[in-house]
Amino acid sequence: MTKVIPACSIIWLMSVSAWASAERIITLSPHLTEWIYSLEKDDELVAVSEFSNYPPSAKRFPTVANHNGINFKRIVTYKPTLILAWEGGNKPQDIARLQSLGFEVFTSSPKSPKDIAVEIRELGKRLKQTKLAEKLTLKFENDIADIENKFGHTDQSVFYYYWDKPLMTVGRETWANHLLNICGARTLFDDSPVDFPEVTLEEVLKRQPTLLIASSHQSLSILEQFWQPHRNFLAAPLVRVNPDVFSRFTLRLPNELLTLCKKISSN
Repeated sequence: MTKVIPACSIIWLMSVSAWASAERIITLSPHLTEWIYSLEKDDELVAVSEFSNYPPSAKRFPTVANHNGINFKRIVTYKPTLILAWEGGNKPQDIARLQSLGFEVFTSSPKSPKDIAVEIRELGKRLKQTKLAEKLTLKFENDIADIENKFGHTDQSVFYYYWDKPLMTVGRETWANHLLNICGARTLFDDSPVDFPEVTLEEVLKRQPTLLIASSHQSLSILEQFWQPHRNFLAAPLVRVNPDVFSRFTLRLPNELLTLCKKISSN
């Protein structure tokens, strides 16, 4: 005799199967949180890192990592099936410990915009979102290429900085300088032996950049207060970029980069 399984049992079995196969994703960097949203897998997020603030709905998730490191106890309680880590931001020993605990860890380490596309394709394959990843990254690559073709043929020396006390800028091999190159510019301190040199105001005035670029959330009027006493010696205009876009490896980059390139070219 064929045994008939009640409909309610079938539904229950289906729901259990779906739950068992669902991903439980943790991201340990804001840009990786954005990637999960871009790949439309945010419904499988369970925890994120500090400053995961885009899109705004990402702020509702509990945080398991900050600038001090990773909270391993909290991560274990969420039983993740996949953890996304940033090799340039998360501590190497923390990533190694996660792997030693048996967690699957997808590592990200972009050095150029091209790497963003490569890594999102890899992540899309892992999350069974290959077609979407290809669509997103193809547009991203085309947008970046268009910007570089339009603006990348000049050679302006600009002063890009994060804050003024102390004055912290970038060297030749940094992410920020790679983006400046796309705009036809280069860091004022491309001869620095370190990636993030601390420099003096006197050095900046002596080198006479064509443009000042502040990576800051502060308004231009507040940022200008630092330079105002020295305007007799430095005429370079001051512009601002959004650090949440410009300093992250995000698909939002082309719009922000285009805006900066236009400002550099009009200088």
